[in-house]
Amino acid sequence: MSHTPKTRLKRAHNRGAYDRPTIDAILDAGMICHVGFVYDGYPVVTPTIYWREGDHVYWHGSSASRMLRAAEGADVCLTVTHLDGLVLARSAFHHSANYRSVMLFGKATKVEDDAIHTAHLKTFVDGIYPGRWDTLRPMNAQELKATTTLSMPINEVSAKIRATGPVDDEADMDVAVWAGVVPIGQRAGVAEPDATCQAAGLAVPDVAARLGFGG
Repeated sequence: MSHTPKTRLKRAHNRGAYDRPTIDAILDAGMICHVGFVYDGYPVVTPTIYWREGDHVYWHGSSASRMLRAAEGADVCLTVTHLDGLVLARSAFHHSANYRSVMLFGKATKVEDDAIHTAHLKTFVDGIYPGRWDTLRPMNAQELKATTTLSMPINEVSAKIRATGPVDDEADMDVAVWAGVVPIGQRAGVAEPDATCQAAGLAVPDVAARLGFGG
C-alpha cells in the first residue's frame, strides 16, 4: 500500500506498517475507534463501535447523531489503538508503552440501500457476539430508518506498532531499578442477566468462550 503525506510516519519509521494483513489484523482485533471530523468550524473526536468488512470500515448510530450527520460525505480521520503493555525503563525518559494502532483517512459514505444496510448491521451484531442476530426478533423498518451506518474505504491508511522492551541508555544499565514490560490485555467477565432473564430462568451464556477472551 502506497504512502501519502498524511500516512507517512514522521518519527520512529521502524514502527510503521502499510501492508493490509497487518492493518486488517489490528482493525479486526478492536471494537472501539475514534472518529475525527470538523463540526461547525471546530474539531471533534468521537468514540464509537466500528467493524471491518473487506475493504471498508463501518460505524453506526442514531440518524440524529451529530457525529454521523457531520461526518457523512466529509473527510474524516478514524483511529484504532490497542494498549498491549506498559514499558518500565531505568529512567523516566525511556518509559513507554507497547501498542498497535491504525490511522485511516477518507470520506465517510452513508449506506442507503435497506437490504445492504440490514446485512451490515447483522455483521455488526454478530461481531459483538457471534450468532446473536439470528436469535433476535427481526429489525423493523422504523428501527432501520432511525439508524445511520457510515462506511469508509481502507485506502489511505497506516499502522504503528511498538512491541519491545525498554530501550535504556547504556550508561543506565547498571542502575538497580527493575525494568521490563507489564502486559495489558482485555477479558470478558461473568455475564450479568437482567431481572426478566432471571425470572424466566434463561441460561447465562458462556461469554468468555464465545468472545474468545480470557475469563
